[in-house]
Amino acid sequence: MSYIPHTEAETGEMLAAIGVDSIDGLFDAVPESHRFPSLDLPPPMSEMEVAAEMLAISEVNDHGQDYAMFRGAGAYHHFIPSVVNHILLRGEFYTAYTPYQPEVSQGTLQATYEYQSMMCALTGMDAANASHYDGATSLAEAVTVALEVGRHKRRKIILSHAIHPQYREVARTYHQGRDVRIIGDRGQAGMIELVEMLDENTAMLAVQYPSFFGQIENIAALAEAVHEVGALLVVVANPMALSLLRSPGELGADIVVGEGQPMGIPLSFGGPYLGYFAIRRKYVRKIAGRIIGETLDADGKRAFVMTLRPREQDIKRERATSNICTNQGLMALAASIYMALMGKNGLRKVGELNYHKAHYAAERINQLDGFSVDMSKPFFNEFVVACPGNVGDINRALLEEGIIGGLDLGQHYFHLEDHMLVCVTETNSKEEIDHLADVLEGLS
Repeated sequence: MSYIPHTEAETGEMLAAIGVDSIDGLFDAVPESHRFPSLDLPPPMSEMEVAAEMLAISEVNDHGQDYAMFRGAGAYHHFIPSVVNHILLRGEFYTAYTPYQPEVSQGTLQATYEYQSMMCALTGMDAANASHYDGATSLAEAVTVALEVGRHKRRKIILSHAIHPQYREVARTYHQGRDVRIIGDRGQAGMIELVEMLDENTAMLAVQYPSFFGQIENIAALAEAVHEVGALLVVVANPMALSLLRSPGELGADIVVGEGQPMGIPLSFGGPYLGYFAIRRKYVRKIAGRIIGETLDADGKRAFVMTLRPREQDIKRERATSNICTNQGLMALAASIYMALMGKNGLRKVGELNYHKAHYAAERINQLDGFSVDMSKPFFNEFVVACPGNVGDINRALLEEGIIGGLDLGQHYFHLEDHMLVCVTETNSKEEIDHLADVLEGLS
């Protein structure tokens, strides 16, 4: 094998130095009854034959490049410049693990510092960590912080129905068995109804921005009401939308969480993804995940170190507020490369393409008999479509035409049966959008 550099003679010398006759002799200490039984394996194949076999297996699967994709709901098909992977897969990044020794981890630490700095700029917050498993985990960790800030006297957590349903499920699972009351509205509550739920026992209220339905609302007034009762406002935000919209920090958010996958991370069959977490300075010592700071070394040179977090989070389980240790460092690096490549103007351009293409698609679909689009509020790259029949049947018909249709909202919201959540990104061409509208017209 070309990847094993040792010759038979060299292998024999090493075995002789150890004092055994063969590689099998290395396992003499393991009783034979406990060794793995012999395998009935086919004859070995060359690298070329293995590559051909694996390619054939992979081609059995359909993937996003095979279809015109109009589904988002938390995982988005965006264009990723090729240089993201070229940098991401460099050995010093790809194999690095935890930067506990700053003297040998300056590159990894600096990359993480740059990621945190850009996330703070995007969200309008004071500090960001690096990072959590996904957006749902970040929301669950925001609940942990809110309970700590409330000194365990405030036990009520309010989650808007317009937060991703799976995020809400993860938050509930995360905190089951604790003395916490997690409540949601009844499925159609607006900002006024959410305010009415607030009381002196509320530790946190969370909303999504834009909402799970793609709609954009001004949450500034909500922030004032939340702070009046002494609670925290948590905003689950699509980072791509923040290239266009006022940052949650400007609008009064205390914690901003979400999924970083739209920024340079492929769909990848659901992961690995990137849960980002940003917070106001006064709460920074309450959070899990790593925080990297900039300082000067003994020679007065710029240096980076882990900072501001109690080590209990990693090594003293009984004293930790969270036991998340491993971060999605490689995914954070991918997002850093993407943001650095795109820059402020590039990110805004992508956001504008998402916004305008989604509105073009919504207008086309809204003109079709039997279909109607909810345009009661401004929206970003997703919108709700009321359909003339079962969404599952419609999506099967679309798939036959090479189109992945929107999410069936009836799976998560009882009042939205026969409603579809359609997503449009910069990757969808005008021809694809027109084709979608034409196929839907034939189904009405």
